[in-house]
Amino acid sequence: MKAKAAICADFSIEDQYDGLVCGLDEVGRGPLAGPVIAACVVIPKELRNLDFIAYVKDSKKLSAKKRDMLYDEITAHFPYEISALSPQEIDEHNILQASLSAMKKSHDAMLENYNIKVVHALIDGNKVPIIATPASAIIKGDAKSKTIAAASIIAKVTRDKIMSDLAKDYPYYGWERNAGYPTKEHRKALLMHGITSHHRRSFAPVRKILESSQ
Repeated sequence: MKAKAAICADFSIEDQYDGLVCGLDEVGRGPLAGPVIAACVVIPKELRNLDFIAYVKDSKKLSAKKRDMLYDEITAHFPYEISALSPQEIDEHNILQASLSAMKKSHDAMLENYNIKVVHALIDGNKVPIIATPASAIIKGDAKSKTIAAASIIAKVTRDKIMSDLAKDYPYYGWERNAGYPTKEHRKALLMHGITSHHRRSFAPVRKILESSQ
């Protein structure tokens, strides 16, 4: 039985469209704390041959050092926008709607702030935000599309930095290591030190602590 060939991000999806294509991805749906971050990126065809493009892939498959390097290159060379929705907005809307809203915000900022015409948007996942640009949802898009992968890198580096900065003021939760995900360390700190303003109160582990204290 032949092993499945590894999926490698490239521009084959982008090449199905005649014109500029943007990629959208979000980071931070699973954590108990911190914002959800979305990024929108355009990689013009004439810049695809830049050396660092070869290393652009799903941000989860990259080391932190490589992500930081690629973040610097991507943001230096390509149009991009980043948006964030706070824990309070996540609690108000639910995480799915907050993620879609963050992607819409980054997409709309891209159209507003750059003098470019985008003919299609590629969205990581199986849901499409309500945006003016025709769009396609691409399951595991950050592993298939270089443009989505670039967006995933920007979003993850941005969010990781936010959580590392917050960890300086809230040192007990290990956010510089777990980025707010529900690790054993984070759950234990919630019980010992309580819930901060950066926690998502609608998420079950946090909500249960709130309910038990009432």
